Amino acid sequence: MSNPFDLTDQCAVITGGGTGLGFGIARCLAACGARVVLAGRREPKLAEAAEAIGALACHVRHDVTEHDRAAELIDAATRASGCPPDILVNNAGVHLKKPAVDTTPDEFRGVLDTHVLGAHALTRAALPGMLERGRGHVLFIASMAALFGLPQVVAYSAAKSAYVGMVRSLASEVSGRGVRVNAIAPGWIDSEMMRRALADDPARRERILGRTPMGGFGQPDDIGWAAAFLSSPAARFITGVILPVDGGASIGF
Repeated sequence: MSNPFDLTDQCAVITGGGTGLGFGIARCLAACGARVVLAGRREPKLAEAAEAIGALACHVRHDVTEHDRAAELIDAATRASGCPPDILVNNAGVHLKKPAVDTTPDEFRGVLDTHVLGAHALTRAALPGMLERGRGHVLFIASMAALFGLPQVVAYSAAKSAYVGMVRSLASEVSGRGVRVNAIAPGWIDSEMMRRALADDPARRERILGRTPMGGFGQPDDIGWAAAFLSSPAARFITGVILPVDGGASIGF
């Protein structure tokens, strides 16, 4: 194999692909030769992101909370890219920062609805084709909140922890039929979401950097290149893993 990281002739669907980590993942997968389909709710952002990536990118508007329409996204992505998805990246999500005692059942349910039920619906829609072809990769974007305790994010932590269980169960169920399932657990990655979280809180910024052995924040492409590796032939014997990409934050003190 001349290039074990080559993704030419593969199609990847990335939810939340128009901005942030999703855009970084799409950009890196395309750089490795994959055709990428950016899925999300905001049409202008998706179009702008697809244009920035270039000829290998297209976009489809989709709301992951519309669970009964998951198969429509897979069909639309197949038409837009010209091939069925070989890679599904469950990246779309919402964040809720709130004390646990103030988090209402509806708010909790809304976070789970997007992350857990949304990812399951799309995985359920994509898997039959992957299993029929005997190949595929389902990648979940988890979080360091699934690895250790963070305050005021009880719903988000529960949702991302559910990803960990889903990855292990799915991997044990489908890996013998050629479909691998993995997750990336990003640390503090420079993004619009992170900048909002740290706005006007320099002390928190310093605490984060103080427990990150590499002494800085990551970039969306750091997650993107990890996604490209896990989706490539180079990772053909890797399934069921939760890969921290966090500058060492999950082991720092």
